Amino acid sequence: PQGSEEAKAFVSAFLKRSMPRKKDEAIQDFLTRKAVVLEHYSKKKTKPRRKKTKGFTAKQRREMRLFEIEPEQRRYAIFLPLHELWKQYIRDLCHGLKPDAQPHMVQSKLLKADLHGAIVTVTKSKCPSYVGITGIILQEFKHVFKIITKEDKLKGKIFFIVPKLNNVFSLEIDGFISYIYGSKFQLRASERSAKKFKLKGTIDL
Repeated sequence: PQGSEEAKAFVSAFLKRSMPRKKDEAIQDFLTRKAVVLEHYSKKKTKPRRKKTKGFTAKQRREMRLFEIEPEQRRYAIFLPLHELWKQYIRDLCHGLKPDAQPHMVQSKLLKADLHGAIVTVTKSKCPSYVGITGIILQEFKHVFKIITKEDKLKGKIFFIVPKLNNVFSLEIDGFISYIYGSKFQLRASERSAKKFKLKGTIDL
């Protein structure tokens, strides 16, 4: 009948459009089966690239004075509560700092801990004028510590910036004394948490 011929022509044309990669012989082979599975070629969706958020440059941070502390806040007594919070943070980090705690375990925790609020002392230095400086760390940068002393000033400065290079620092908490060799500690606080520190027999300034 004429209707069946039209239906057959329609199906053949439809299959050619639906399966453009198939040859006529393959399409006829599909028609001899009871079920026909039509292939679908979907276009690959391209994922939009995420734009990386750019932070402030060092010049912009200086111009905005992001790291400056107001003059009325530059007093040692103001930061003593910060030191108390830091001590509690270290106790929690080291599971209480019990007397039977292993020193190397405490040392490894302190190396990766945040030191803002810690009281440190310069015990050794290639520059003798740094030795004996004791104060609370207010800011830690990659190469320097910015600390404030009990006298609120040192050599005419409210803050004292101590380079890590060629200096050895000590910090004490609940009877545990830890030493930091600044030359091997030139990392940002955020970078230290992922760094693996290796044990060395001797370390130079």
